[in-house]
Amino acid sequence: MIPRLKNTYKNEIVKKLMSKLNFKNKHEVPKLEKVVLNMGLGEDASDGKKLKSCVDDMSLITGQKPIITKFKKSISNFKTRKGSNSGVKVTLRSDKMYEFVDRLVNIALPRIKDFRGLKDKGIDKSGNYSFGIKEHIIFPEVNFDKVEKIRGLDITIVTTSKTKKGTLELLKEFNFPINTNKNWGKNGQNKFYTKKFEKN
Repeated sequence: MIPRLKNTYKNEIVKKLMSKLNFKNKHEVPKLEKVVLNMGLGEDASDGKKLKSCVDDMSLITGQKPIITKFKKSISNFKTRKGSNSGVKVTLRSDKMYEFVDRLVNIALPRIKDFRGLKDKGIDKSGNYSFGIKEHIIFPEVNFDKVEKIRGLDITIVTTSKTKKGTLELLKEFNFPINTNKNWGKNGQNKFYTKKFEKN
């Protein structure tokens, strides 16, 4: 069965983006290539029980078994040793990628407390978008009662877009809650109105 979001992209989003970005050929329209999720564990990665718990949680979140990542070099300050476990990582493509994005946008992100939207600063020069999530328990697949420890994870949406504008428009069409308001501060306060109030 073809994922709902994949159908929406082919039948609706492509046409909208061709109009917005002034493309004449539908093959020029940016699309999702893959989604990469990474959970760093630090010192906990050396604990077999904690590592297994994170592997299980990531498997539930993505529907795919993660790979265990290794440290590329030793750093004494962080007590890391080259070749030792550093965390878990999953790369989603095709149907699983679309299914994950659908759940992320419509179920997981709205569960974040005092959510003000995702910052648009996460788009890099290659047209990819990266952002962090502080609590992996926002995903309903994870049973909070069985969670050993609440952990954060990084998500990277890899696209075929060659421009930041193309990536931003693509994410908006997928209903990513991108907040382009430059005045919002870290705590959700509007910096413009805060300064204005202080002056008065």
